[in-house]
Amino acid sequence: LQVSSVPIHPFFLLPTFCLQSSSTNHGRINTHCIPELIFISKLAQQGRQRMADDIRDPCRPAEHARAGDLYGSIVKKKWAINSAFMALYAFAAVWICWVIWAYNMSFGDRLLPFWGKARPALAQSFLVARSELTATTVRYHNGSLEADMLQPFYPAATMVYFQCMFATITIIILAGSLLGRMNIKAWMAFVPLWITFSYTICAFSLWGGGFLFQWGVIDYSGGYVIHLSSGIAGLTAAYWVGPRSASDRERFPPNNILLVLAGAGLLWLGWTGFNGGDPYSANIDSSMAVLNTHICASTSLLMWTLLDVFFFGKPSVIGAVQGMITGLVCITPGAGLVQGWAAIVMGILSGSIPWYTMMVLHKKWSFMQRIDDTLGVFHTHAVAGFLGGTTTGLFAEPILCRLFLSIPDSRGAFYGGDGGSQFGKQVAGALFVIAWNIVVTSIICILIGLVLPLRISDEQLLIGDDAVHGEEAYAIWAEGENNDINHHHESSHSGVAVGVTQNV
Repeated sequence: LQVSSVPIHPFFLLPTFCLQSSSTNHGRINTHCIPELIFISKLAQQGRQRMADDIRDPCRPAEHARAGDLYGSIVKKKWAINSAFMALYAFAAVWICWVIWAYNMSFGDRLLPFWGKARPALAQSFLVARSELTATTVRYHNGSLEADMLQPFYPAATMVYFQCMFATITIIILAGSLLGRMNIKAWMAFVPLWITFSYTICAFSLWGGGFLFQWGVIDYSGGYVIHLSSGIAGLTAAYWVGPRSASDRERFPPNNILLVLAGAGLLWLGWTGFNGGDPYSANIDSSMAVLNTHICASTSLLMWTLLDVFFFGKPSVIGAVQGMITGLVCITPGAGLVQGWAAIVMGILSGSIPWYTMMVLHKKWSFMQRIDDTLGVFHTHAVAGFLGGTTTGLFAEPILCRLFLSIPDSRGAFYGGDGGSQFGKQVAGALFVIAWNIVVTSIICILIGLVLPLRISDEQLLIGDDAVHGEEAYAIWAEGENNDINHHHESSHSGVAVGVTQNV
């Protein structure tokens, strides 16, 4: 968007009184509000990275800097460097994959019903032209046009950038399941393979015009593409990589909870940009998405905290951040499509069901205890993402659906009509994402394991960062030298670790 010579970044949301909305997803600027637009453009120039780049969770980062802060703080001190570096490497590696082949595999011309054609997104002629998602054209069975392809009012360069942030966040969230023991060289091979053969499939199928998009499965901003995918793939990869050391599984305290809170605050802010930016325009729908995002996250945080107080006698800061994350994840697949009261209901569910699976079911289910999901990504992302997608199938409001979706007459089951079929579509779409990620992630891990060990050695597990990188987050015992294992002596602690850092 541009007013005169002043660029308006599409991820910054304009006040609703400055906007008009059309049924084709594109908001139009009311020129009576030019002073407000100029003010917002100045904010965008100063802070668009912060608004559009963050998505992550207290147990996992959003993107390079925020990811490093959050992961480096939520884990045990001896793994701070390794955890932050896994996020930093993934961010850089995904970028190169994205612009050379992965963007067009996700949003380009159709190769298969679930995959786009691989080609670079680097040529000036492509990047400066208006963005076009060619495969999103929807046709009736007789071949006549039902809905034209999506064409946001900004250049392809902006779309490449915006969607790359989603791709980087997804693989970084996945990393949260593998912290504290994965071989960094194996991780370096895993990232491009998983982005190529898993992420692009889900992104094209649901967003880029693939078969789930054409069928009408709703994923407003990544409840399935990002969160369900990363949660299932993380759990699968954790199975193949194996567990952390016994001492780390028993006790894995965060090394800086205050920095975790700082990262969580940036996360909450960043989620505004992601959910608000997904209509590809500043319009009525984006305004609803932002409002619902904060309503659901707040409700979920309060719900999780109340459950902690009721069952454990005290509120947990880490638990509150987890509740915030599950709320943000849950609202993501339906952020601009549900009413405010539905966002509250979704927040209550996202603050209680993932809490139950993490704090209760995890302890009772022997299968889950055998898999070492370091930061509980399965609970906070897979469970919450599935919950959000299915409740969107219940609560998607018809008028809001017409503002955003290419498939006409979409609605949730709560609103009658053909809404019941929408709920079925949401479940079926989730099952596809789950099955694909289990199979592809397993194949990738098995193939890498033939060449490189997936897990680092037991000796390195005892030492941590200094053994893996020759560096430490806090040079307390020595200045960059290998420490005596006695320095890393862990105090005895009984009990099975539940959730991210809590021992219940």
